[in-house]
Amino acid sequence: MIKSLLVVGLGSCLGGVLRYALSFFIKSNVEGVFPWGTLAVNLAGCFLFGVVAALFARCSVHNSTLYLMLTTGVLGGFTTFSAFAHEAVQLLQNGNLAVFLAYVGVSVVAGFALVAAGCFLVCCFAR
Repeated sequence: MIKSLLVVGLGSCLGGVLRYALSFFIKSNVEGVFPWGTLAVNLAGCFLFGVVAALFARCSVHNSTLYLMLTTGVLGGFTTFSAFAHEAVQLLQNGNLAVFLAYVGVSVVAGFALVAAGCFLVCCFAR
């Protein structure tokens, strides 16, 4: 367990630094209010998660430590949206359409609602 925590922590650190660097680079080079940096990070993370998952599955790689470091660690630190998207795709691949719809719907709607609720609480009660 300790080894897994260290591997994920190391990967997360790298992923977070990469997220900041890519987002900063894009924000510094693209004008406007659209959050291009975050969008680029989320989409790149989704693509890379798919690549890693497919490579491990196709090549029958059984190095769970490396997989854990790359997916939960690096890509989790880079963007958790990639993990969400991968889990949603797995639900579809396994024929769980209703669970897929519920997972995506609740995640998006509740996610927005909870961000708004957190902002509301801070704005209204933290003076």
